Order: sequence, then C-alpha cells, then structure tokens
Amino acid sequence: MKKVRLEIMALSHSVTQSHNYAVVLGEENGKRRLPIVIGGFEAQAIAVALENMTPNRPLTHDLFKHTMDSFDIDLKEVIINNLLDGIFYAQLICVQDGNVMQVDARTSDAIAMAVRFGCPIYTFEFIMDSAGVILEDEEKVEKSAVKPRATSVEDMSISSLEKLLEDALNKEDYEKAAQLRDIISSKKGNES
Repeated sequence: MKKVRLEIMALSHSVTQSHNYAVVLGEENGKRRLPIVIGGFEAQAIAVALENMTPNRPLTHDLFKHTMDSFDIDLKEVIINNLLDGIFYAQLICVQDGNVMQVDARTSDAIAMAVRFGCPIYTFEFIMDSAGVILEDEEKVEKSAVKPRATSVEDMSISSLEKLLEDALNKEDYEKAAQLRDIISSKKGNES
C-alpha cells in the first residue's frame, strides 16, 4: 500500500466533542486534512513537544524517548495504519541494530513520540479517502488552533498564550500556568 506523508497542521479544541481536542494532520504537498479527536492530556503531550517546552519533570512520552535512546532504539516513522468504527490505530516503526520492530500504539501517543523523535508520520490512502477532508481555504482551521510553526512559546502571540494559560488552569496544571503567566507578563512589559 502506498503511504501518504502527513504533517501536523494544528492542535485545537474539538468542534465535535466538548472537552476534547483535535490534532489536524495535513497531507504533504496536498489539500487533504486528517482531523483526529484526542483527549486533553494527549493534546498537552503533543503541544509541549511542538513548542519545545521543558517541563520540570519528564512527561511519560519524554521518559519513553529517553528509555529508547538508552537502548539505542530509533523511531524511524509512525504509521496511522487503520481506522475501525471511528477509531484510528497506529504503529511505531522502530529500529535497533538493523532490526525493524513494529509497536502498536494509540494514535495520539504515536504522534507525541513522532514530534519528540522528529520522525515522519504516514497513513494510507484508504484512511485519507474515508476520514480525510479537503480544505479549500486554510483559514477554515479554527482560529484557536496552536500552529506548530512557532519555534518556541516565546514566539507565540499573547492571545495564543492566554488560551494556553486558560487550558493549563482548567487542567489544574499550575506549573505550566505559572510559566505561561510569566511569559505573558514579559511580553506585555515589552510592548509598553
């Protein structure tokens, strides 16, 4: 089966399911998008890696990456390999000493690992045909989306940071909220 390479286009609140998020994957050099609904903690794990944030203590995905690094296991690619009853399935394609291993994973975890390893994300044409959407205009992606184009949290707009702060407070992640509050205060001070 021919693989379709994807990139993370946005991470936003889910329009269809309250209290959830959607990671929007876009077809490389194409207009099709693959929106995947994920939970709040999963969204946070992806956002932390996208924004190059360093938590005081490693998150589970960071621990898993460090463990893989310690055993010289490289994550070659992530493949979203199936869609059954509206649920996406994924595999981590790992390499150790020339041996290729496939590890089943939740799609949100696989994406969080792909961001940490900087490896490509793929899916198959049948998944794009059944669950992909075509956006004629990129502005249709929600305005509340966190675009992974920013190289760091410091590069984000104050309004985007305030939305992240609100999310952190709602999740009672006070350490992250304090970091975001300090960055917002600093940015507002620089604007004066």
